[in-house]
Amino acid sequence: QVQLEESGGGLVQAGGSLRLSCAASVRTFSSYAFGWFREAPGKEREFVAAISWGAGYTYYADSVRSRFTISRDNAKNTVYLRMNSLKPEDTAVYYCAADVRTYGRTALADPYEYDYWGQGTQVTVSS
Repeated sequence: QVQLEESGGGLVQAGGSLRLSCAASVRTFSSYAFGWFREAPGKEREFVAAISWGAGYTYYADSVRSRFTISRDNAKNTVYLRMNSLKPEDTAVYYCAADVRTYGRTALADPYEYDYWGQGTQVTVSS
């Protein structure tokens, strides 16, 4: 059983920064790929960023590329999402997801590829 717990969300002004964390209770953390997705009111869940297992390749949605950075610390069983230059349109509930040995951008950007999800953390960006 894999459990994911997100933290680090909150209220921030436009242009500000936040760092989200996703702590995973899993034996072989390094074998899992992780993704961050977000869901705004009235909108579908959308891909934000992902990091592969193994070499740690990273992938980003066009809307966040150059502003957000995904990383992982295999020693701490934690995945991070550093968010800079936040915009009001980044307001959403952010979810961490995990799947074992998934690779490739197409798969990692598809929420249906992931077997495990956290409860989400709210990010609100004020204008």
